[in-house]
Order: sequence, then structure tokens, then C-alpha cells
Amino acid sequence: MPLSGNLRSILAMLVAVAFFSVMDSILKTLAGSYPPTQVVAMRGLCALPLVWLYVIWRKETGALRKVRWRLHFLRGGIGILMLSLFTFALRELGLAEAYTIFFVAPLLITILSIPVLKETVSPRHWVAIGVGMAGVVIALRPDQDAFFSIGALAVLGAASCYAISAIAGRVLSRTEPSVTLVFWNTTMLAVGAGLIAWPNWIAILPAHWPILAALAVTGFVGQLAITEAFRHGQASAVAPFEYTALAWAIGLDWLLWKTVPDHATLLGGAIIIGSGLYLIRKEKI
Repeated sequence: MPLSGNLRSILAMLVAVAFFSVMDSILKTLAGSYPPTQVVAMRGLCALPLVWLYVIWRKETGALRKVRWRLHFLRGGIGILMLSLFTFALRELGLAEAYTIFFVAPLLITILSIPVLKETVSPRHWVAIGVGMAGVVIALRPDQDAFFSIGALAVLGAASCYAISAIAGRVLSRTEPSVTLVFWNTTMLAVGAGLIAWPNWIAILPAHWPILAALAVTGFVGQLAITEAFRHGQASAVAPFEYTALAWAIGLDWLLWKTVPDHATLLGGAIIIGSGLYLIRKEKI
């Protein structure tokens, strides 16, 4: 039996969050050695060959020219700013703190979906977002001082850019195939951030090439999935599942930094998962 638009988008969001969580860990690793804009440029440049192969495989090269350029340039510029701000923030904050603040994005997406997409936000969507955010606060409990730091402000800026980009992507997906959104977003990251970073470009260390390969794959797959997530379902229904990044944060913290979550983190994670399951039960299959 085919999946409904919302449930299909929710599954795509779960995939996107998984790959983007791994990508964020890679960005944090690279942020210690390169300027933020160079990291963004490397993210685009590494993924671009995969995107080209994907477009050729889909036999949709002709679709790349028939696009709404203004919205694509808007998404490209916002994407560069978003990743630059977030990469900078990862230098200043821990991954858990950055994620906590960034989780305001689903609420911003829901708010923007009302005037821009003319969506009607049901009470259960507001409940899921509110409960999920409460779970994030319980689970991560960042240092209060972090919310007033430069890094925190950078994350807030990145979250705002992400929300705008997600809504713009949904508008574009009404008239254009997914390949155009993925191709031009990746191309503009590579070219735009590359031009900005070029004057201060730092030679890439040989040890980082395997890391860049992983960055290419995670960024490419994550971009495909996030585009599909906001293509078919309501933005307000899909956005709450961004909170599943908490589970990945817990796993990556343990795997990379040997950090074991405390009881509050597990409780918050249970609340977040519960809010997501509540929405899934309400979606039709």
C-alpha cells in the first residue's frame, strides 16, 4: 500500500537527519583546521561529482536550465551563510549545545509555513513540536552562558537560514524536480563558498582526504533526502522529526568522544521519540 505524502516525507527526514548528523561531526573535525567558508566550499566541491552522476543517471540534465533562478540563488546564498555560521559555531560550542539551539528550526519552519505555504497547522503538530523541544531542553541542558555567546548567536542565525531554505525548497519543488534543487544547491555551495574562501585557502592535509570523501557521501545523500522530505508532505508535519538528531548525537558522542549520556539525556530522548511516534500514528498509510 503506498505511503501518504506526510509519512513518506517523514521517512525521508529520518534518513536526512542520520546522514546530516554524521556530516556535522565531520564539519566539527574539519573546523579545527580550516576556515568556515573553506569547509563549506569543500563540502560542495566533494559532493558535486556525485550530484553530476545522479543527474546523468536520472537523465534530467535538460531540467537544470528550466529553473526559477531567483529562488535558487536565494537558497544558494542562504545555504552558504547557514553552513558557514554553523561550522563557526562548532568551533565555539560542543555538538550537543549547538544541536540544542539549532532545534528552534522546526518551530521556525512551522511558523513560516503558515504565511508562505498557506498551510494549516493542526494542534497535534504544535503539540509534537512543543513536546519535542521540551525533550531537547531536558536532555541536553546546555550551560546557560552558552545561549549568550557568539557561537550561540551563530547557531541561531544558521537555524533561521535553514528554515528559510527549507520553505524556499518546498516552493521550488512545486514546479521543479528534485534534481534541480540538489544540483544547484550543491553547485552554489561549491562555487560561491569557494570564491569567498579562495584568498585565505589552506592546503588540504593528506590525512583529511578520506574524511572529505565521507563528507561528500553524507552531504549528497542528506541533501537528496531533505529535498524529498519537504517535497511531498506538510512542512509542519515533517519538521518535528529533526529532533531525532538527538539519538544520533548520543551515539556519535559515545563513538567519537566516549561520552556516556546521563539519565536526563535518556529521558529527554524518550520524550522526543514519543512526540515523533505520536505524529506517525496520526498519519494515514
